[in-house]
Amino acid sequence: MQRLNLPEYQFNIKKKENTCLIFDSLRRRWVTLTPEEWVRQNFVQFLTTEREFPAALMNNEISLTQNGIKRRCDTLVADRTGAPLAIIEYKAPTVEITQKTFDQIVRYNMVLKARFLIVSNGIKHYCCKIDYENNSYSFINDIPNYSQLL
Repeated sequence: MQRLNLPEYQFNIKKKENTCLIFDSLRRRWVTLTPEEWVRQNFVQFLTTEREFPAALMNNEISLTQNGIKRRCDTLVADRTGAPLAIIEYKAPTVEITQKTFDQIVRYNMVLKARFLIVSNGIKHYCCKIDYENNSYSFINDIPNYSQLL
């Protein structure tokens, strides 16, 4: 898999027939190792290891319904009360992060109402804070520690 702009981590990877699988510790199951999944697994490790995000408050592939259409949020991070705190959207390293990517995560947030939106393709990472009182947002220079999000 491609080298990412993240620290290197060790993963449980196996081959089944002609498919590579990686163990997702949040979902507690083996999943197909795609380039986007590689970014997800590395970014989750980065958040839990480097940014002290509690794994118990994170979930991958969260289903939601928007305007009658089922969608899936890549990763949802909750605060200590269980309310949505951050939504994370991943793209493969070869996929450029564009306005379309931000439009996608904003659509998810119309349902979830998280305070932070994070987008990563493993090479570039973006984090923005939503200010619901002033109906505005601002980008944060780096991915903050979990305690800074609260």
